[in-house]
Amino acid sequence: MRPLVRLVPALALVTGLLCTAAPAQADQAAATGKQPEAVGWGGAVTSVDADATAAGLEVLRRGGNAVDAAVATAAALGVTEPYSAGIGGGGYFVHYDARTGKVTTLDGRETASRTADSSLFLENGKPLAFNDAVTSGLSIGVPGTAATWEQALRRWGSRDLADVLKPAERIADRGFTVDQTFQDQTALNQARFQDFPATRALFLPNGKLPAVGSTLRNPDLAATYRELGRKGTDALYRGPIGADIVRTLQHPPVDPASGRNARPGKVDAADLAAYRVKQQDPTHVDYRGLDVYGIAPSSSGGTTVGEALNILGAGSSADPVQYDHRFLEASRIAFADRNRWVGDPSFVQVPTRQLLDPAYGASRACLIDPKHALTSPLAPGDPYHPAACASSGQPVAEPYEGLSTTHLTVADRWGNVVAYTLTIEQTGGSGITVPGRGFLLNNELTDFNFTPLTPGVPDPNLPGPGKRPRSSISPTIVLKDGKPYLAVGSPGGATIITTVLQVLTGRIDRGLTLEQAIAAPRASQRNTAATQAEPAFLASPEAAQLQAMGHVFSSTPEIGAATGIERLPDGRWLAAAEPVRRGGGSAAVVHPSR
Repeated sequence: MRPLVRLVPALALVTGLLCTAAPAQADQAAATGKQPEAVGWGGAVTSVDADATAAGLEVLRRGGNAVDAAVATAAALGVTEPYSAGIGGGGYFVHYDARTGKVTTLDGRETASRTADSSLFLENGKPLAFNDAVTSGLSIGVPGTAATWEQALRRWGSRDLADVLKPAERIADRGFTVDQTFQDQTALNQARFQDFPATRALFLPNGKLPAVGSTLRNPDLAATYRELGRKGTDALYRGPIGADIVRTLQHPPVDPASGRNARPGKVDAADLAAYRVKQQDPTHVDYRGLDVYGIAPSSSGGTTVGEALNILGAGSSADPVQYDHRFLEASRIAFADRNRWVGDPSFVQVPTRQLLDPAYGASRACLIDPKHALTSPLAPGDPYHPAACASSGQPVAEPYEGLSTTHLTVADRWGNVVAYTLTIEQTGGSGITVPGRGFLLNNELTDFNFTPLTPGVPDPNLPGPGKRPRSSISPTIVLKDGKPYLAVGSPGGATIITTVLQVLTGRIDRGLTLEQAIAAPRASQRNTAATQAEPAFLASPEAAQLQAMGHVFSSTPEIGAATGIERLPDGRWLAAAEPVRRGGGSAAVVHPSR
């Protein structure tokens, strides 16, 4: 276990450097009353946003359970984090049932139209420019978020949809306070938001960026939530909300004066009516005697985190440089396999069981040289025929994946736990707001590979009729002796996987508290020539030694925005969120003890 005494300076370094880089964000977290850590009894909620966390806490205080509170928090994030979440998108929901001791997952991923095929993003035989595909109807998949809420409540909730949507309705009606992060995210999208009148009217009041400290109201979304509460999700999948979605994506309401060519999408009413949330077993690995559960394909999160843990479990090191080296190499190897093998299992054969076999992890772990870094792109292994240190075929490059998304974690007084990551893909999704409805539509179908990444190598993530694009979302629940120990997750595109892995190993192996593991400097290796790393990681003494071993780094301002909860030995809940990243997160418990 990495000595804690060596980690405290590193933690101080990351906090200091990030605050220096983003003082406005640090000030904003204090000004909005966000607290990144809370401990106490009666349940816990943690998310990136104080209003959303308060919505979930309100439900817990009124006697709701973790699922009720998770849906309430998610609905509120659809108001206050509309560029990352909402009923125009999808996500993955992991649930621990305290009564049965069982972990179950819901795959609420968006799907392509039944009329889509592998040429979805080809035009005149060539792939569309990525940005042209993003801001178009073509990128919009059938949303899964509302169906996920309904199914979660039906299976495990104690409140109905109308009840748990009320806090979010109230926030949308009354408005929320614009912070620096929201303004910055709007600025990144300002040019394309201006091209869609409904988006411009909602997010660019009077044609300008919303001022920090101003109030942004969304009465259209409040009315949409009320309609969902009264009529159920049939209003979206078979009713008037769905009709508006289809009209919008098939005829993108672009300002004619903008000159933008927003290509029409394929999703229609029949696609909406055919949508189903998939209930499925989680992925599972045993890591140092703990049971780690994640989301199975169509997301690659559970298989890639699980494989990396199996690789790390084949050895250990107390030396901080060797620990970082092994973490980066395990990530590199697991991503080599992820890019080759993982897609929607309804359409391609995905070796989920084989990728998570400890024997396969050990066969890949032997690639790690303690003195030298591997070179990327690394070729995948063959999970069907594992052989020590062997590769199988050509390397497969990492595709681009949007960095938006948001994560929430909830626990209740009975011991139920939810880890839920939801998304609309890019920050701002497709950029297209459904007129009169108050929510943005996703661009999740751009998570498909437009063409095979490596010529001649089968690609499991090409578009197809009704297919779900591969995701990196990684909500994770960890049990100790059959009881909740940790639950974590993060946004960040493909960096979600490495962020969750780093938080887990920071807590389990390095002697960090959960708060420290979330705040610690991050690096993300995804079988690419250079490892992305935050400034604080690059400033650490370990970074220079890793570079001497052959690791190549590129700097990025921040990676991920994790939240998590932990069950303490005395039965209290500890809720933790980011102290600085993405403006800081918000953690709360029902009955604080300190």
